Amino acid sequence: MTDLSRPTGPRIIAVANQKGGVGKTTTAINLAAALAEIGRRVLVVDLDPQGNASTGLGIQGAQRDLTTYDLLVDDAPLADVIQTTDVENLSIIPATVDLSSADIELISNEKRSFLLHDALRQTAMDTYGFDFILIDCPPSLNLLTVNAMVAAHSVLVPLQSEFFALEGLSQLMLSVREVRQTANPNLRLEGVVLTMFDRRNNLSQQVEQDARDNLGELVFRTMIPRNVRVSEAPSFAMPVLSYDPQSQGAQAYRALAQEIMDKHGRKAA
Repeated sequence: MTDLSRPTGPRIIAVANQKGGVGKTTTAINLAAALAEIGRRVLVVDLDPQGNASTGLGIQGAQRDLTTYDLLVDDAPLADVIQTTDVENLSIIPATVDLSSADIELISNEKRSFLLHDALRQTAMDTYGFDFILIDCPPSLNLLTVNAMVAAHSVLVPLQSEFFALEGLSQLMLSVREVRQTANPNLRLEGVVLTMFDRRNNLSQQVEQDARDNLGELVFRTMIPRNVRVSEAPSFAMPVLSYDPQSQGAQAYRALAQEIMDKHGRKAA
């Protein structure tokens, strides 16, 4: 069985926040596209039953014959579930609403928390040569999110620049700690990225200050601005880096990708 903890293996990052509307899927899509743009081979695992990451990367409903549901519940082969996208170097395992029943269907499976971990560590994964695997988690702390945390090396937390932003973060931190203690002792916090940031807004600046005071270096230097191009891109089924490469949003996700590359000592291709 392949050991993805080896230095040459893909870095697996779960993009998670149990609060909806914080830019979680937007971050997963655009960070993946930014890493792919600098020559990294990237896989997005859509683990959200809403399937927004799949839609945002141009995979329409009719193209989702086999999905993360089939990977987890029916042990479908990787070759049947991994699809290429229109973005060079970027692939995806799509999701559909079928995934919403996975919690119930897997409850009797004694390895239910390790299904994604094992799926991403198949020997067959080596043939793809991925550098990064980004898991787009659902906006809840359910069995799917636990699977993502057990499978991942780290958790990336998008944090919306709004009032009460830090309130829900403590529960997520507790979940990370619990998974670390029970199933994945190597799980770490990749960092917190502030999203929908508006420098003209005093509240955004206060949230940034609070986050940096409480979390220190865990908060990325890069902040994702509130940007109309980032909001428009999903309706055209593409990342903002493809939709408007020179927009502030696209530039911010490139900077975030570079921070992550620098953090792990990985140079652009």
